[in-house]
Amino acid sequence: QLQLVESGGGLVQPGGSLRLSCAASGFTLDYYAIGWFRQAPGKEREGVSCISSSGGSTNYADSVKGRFTISRDNAKNTVYLQMNSLKPEDTAVYYCAAAEPRPLPVICYDGNYWDYWGQGTQVTVSS
Repeated sequence: QLQLVESGGGLVQPGGSLRLSCAASGFTLDYYAIGWFRQAPGKEREGVSCISSSGGSTNYADSVKGRFTISRDNAKNTVYLQMNSLKPEDTAVYYCAAAEPRPLPVICYDGNYWDYWGQGTQVTVSS
C-alpha cells in the first residue's frame, strides 16, 4: 500500500525553524516528483514547493522563496522541507504529495497533478 507520512511539525516562535519530513512506504520515491502544500484555516490549499524525481529541479512559491528549502534523500526514501525565518502567516497544515513518473516539467502548484497525498502535519508559528 502506497503511503506518505509527514512529520516534524509543531509550535515555533516567529523567526524560528522547522524541518518537515515526508516519508514513503510501500514504494520507493526515486522516480516520483514530490510537492509540499499547505492549508491554513479558512483558506484554500496553497502550493509551497516541489522537487523533481532526480532532485535537479526545484520550485518555490514567492511567499517562501529564500526561506524554505526542499531536498530529497532517496536512500532514506524521504523528502524534506527546511523552513527558516518562519512567520505567523506560515501557520498551516502542511501536506506532501507524490506524482507518478511522467515527463517533465513538474506542474508544481496544480493539485490535480499529484497522485498521492499524506495526512498532513500542523505547523504553528506564534509567540
